[in-house]
Amino acid sequence: MRSRSMSPDSPIAILDSGIGGLAVVRALQAQLPHERILYFGDTARTPYGWKSAATVGGFVSQIVHYLRGYDPKHVVIGCNTATALAMNAIKKEFPELSLSGIVEPGARAAIEEAGAKRFPLIAIMATEATIWSKAYERAIHRRRHHARLLLRPAPMLVPLVEEARDPGDALVKLALEQYLQPLVQRGADVLILGCTHYTILKPIIRKMVGPTMRLIDSSQKCADDVARRLQTANLLYGGPGNGSLRCFVTDDSPRFRVLATKFLGHEPQPPVLVTPDELYLAGASNAAGRFTG
Repeated sequence: MRSRSMSPDSPIAILDSGIGGLAVVRALQAQLPHERILYFGDTARTPYGWKSAATVGGFVSQIVHYLRGYDPKHVVIGCNTATALAMNAIKKEFPELSLSGIVEPGARAAIEEAGAKRFPLIAIMATEATIWSKAYERAIHRRRHHARLLLRPAPMLVPLVEEARDPGDALVKLALEQYLQPLVQRGADVLILGCTHYTILKPIIRKMVGPTMRLIDSSQKCADDVARRLQTANLLYGGPGNGSLRCFVTDDSPRFRVLATKFLGHEPQPPVLVTPDELYLAGASNAAGRFTG
C-alpha cells in the first residue's frame, strides 16, 4: 500500500538509458497534452543493452531516488532493457511509488494483434540484454501459452540511432535487412519493436516487413498504458494551460539536442545536467536515511 498521497497536479516522470524514451514522451504528450512531464536520460552511461542486471538496476535505482524528489504521481521506466532487468527490484525498493514499465503493455498488445490464431508466431526485436532477460517471453506466455516466439537481438540499431543516422542511411538499411530478413522468411504474424530507439525507424521497418506482419511499437503501447492508469486512478491533470517537458541528462552533449528534436518533433528546452557522481551521492544519502530512519 502506498504511503503517500498523489495529486493530479504532480508530474509524470519518465526515465531511460539515453534518448529512446523520448518516443514515449512524444506519444504521451499527444494523448495528454496538459500534463507536466519530467524526462531523465542517462546519456553518460548509455547504452544499457550490453550491461548486467546488477549494473542496470543500480543505475535505475539512483535515477528513481533523484526523481522521487519531484514528487511524481507516476514513474515510467521507459526503457525496455531497464524494465526487463530492473523493474521487479525497483518495485520492491520503492513500494510507495506508482511505477510501470514498457514490456507488459507491448506483450499484451502483441497477443491482441495475434487474434484468434492458436499458435501465433510473435517476433521480438530488442537489445541483447532484453532478449537474454526473457521478460517478453514470460509476459507473452502468461497470456498465450501456445504462442511461438522468434527472438532477434539487434545490437547495431541503438548505436546507429544514437549517431543520429537517418533511417534512409545505407548502414541503417543494411543492419535492418540483416535483422528483419529471417523474421519475414519465417512468416512472423507480429513483430514487437522491443526498444524505444526503434520507434524512429518504424516507417522503414514497416516497409521492409510488408503489410501482413503487424508491428507493435513498445513506446506507443507504454504511453497508452500510462494514460489508462492515470485515468483509472483519477490522476489526470484537469487544470488550464498547456503541459511542459523538463529534461535531465547525465551528460549534456550537443548530440542530445539533435536527437531529442528528432524524437520529439520539436526542440526541447536545454536539459538540466545531473552527473553520475551526483546521482550516486543522492542515492547513497537516501539509502542511508531509510536505513537509519
